[in-house]
Amino acid sequence: MARKSLVGIVADELLDRIIAGEFLPGTVVPGELELSAKHEVSRMTVREAMKTLEAQRILSVERGRGTFVNPLNRWASLEAVLRAASEGKNDAAAAVQLIELRRMLETGACELAASRISPEEIDQLQVHVSAMQKAHDSNDLSAFVEADLGFHDVILRASGNVFVAVLFEPLHRVLETRRTQTSQIPDIQRHAIGHHRAILKALEASDAPRAREAMDAHMQQTLDDLRTYVLDA
Repeated sequence: MARKSLVGIVADELLDRIIAGEFLPGTVVPGELELSAKHEVSRMTVREAMKTLEAQRILSVERGRGTFVNPLNRWASLEAVLRAASEGKNDAAAAVQLIELRRMLETGACELAASRISPEEIDQLQVHVSAMQKAHDSNDLSAFVEADLGFHDVILRASGNVFVAVLFEPLHRVLETRRTQTSQIPDIQRHAIGHHRAILKALEASDAPRAREAMDAHMQQTLDDLRTYVLDA
């Protein structure tokens, strides 16, 4: 196996251990000798793997003290942050922060979409809302999540801003996992359908302020539902 591939594997394994909470933020990771024995690789491979994580600001080296795990808000790798958000121990904080991110981006995207959305995209939104209602009535969770995600994807594309779609693409797997978790609750599904209909009406009317307000209300309801039905349950 090429050294680069082996280094990547060890870096991923170390990241898995960090995300799992084995090495907490602010603590020192074991030395090269211990890690090389644990992962059954050479000390050179461990050294290069740790350099990879250091370059991503997951680890930081302090001369004379050791190598420390940085807090999540200092990490520079989006992929690593997303892995932590979907697999990590601090699930509640990650779930709230994901909605906060969506709120910042999707309210603006919805406002832009109001003046740019095409009749065909309006039709697609109507199809997705109908599919959400049908899935809710038939208790089809996977179909509900698929239609929910599809609705938001149409709006992101309709915004006409290429950066919005690029920013959201890496989030898709995490969003799908979160939606599947929260959408198991019928009340949350009902709330989502109602808010999606309000967003659709605003976009049909090409009313940008109303579209932004409707999406913001949806994000607030999503956050309220998360806290009421999931985090505080």
